[in-house]
Amino acid sequence: MATVSKRDDDANQVDVKAPRSLGISRKGIKTGEDFANLMSDLMSDILDGRVTPSIANATVNAGGKLLKVVEMQYRYAPPQPTGATARPALVLAPGTPDEYDGPVGEGA
Repeated sequence: MATVSKRDDDANQVDVKAPRSLGISRKGIKTGEDFANLMSDLMSDILDGRVTPSIANATVNAGGKLLKVVEMQYRYAPPQPTGATARPALVLAPGTPDEYDGPVGEGA
């Protein structure tokens, strides 16, 4: 696991483990499984002290918005043909999970 150097309140250099949830979030949250894994790792990060409460709160609030989008897709999806048993495809974000290219401005 990677470590990050930070300064504590007394300006001392301290090594802090990088959050587990960071790897999942960098790939993007595309499916319900991705979302569940992110939330699970985020809970671990909070308990380990790897993530501040304000970052955790912002992440959970953003996750709630993603779930609301999926709910709206499900509720307002076009009607299925008569006799169709398949439910509409519910996707948190378009694309595939491995399309992450890094933050904007990073790279070449």
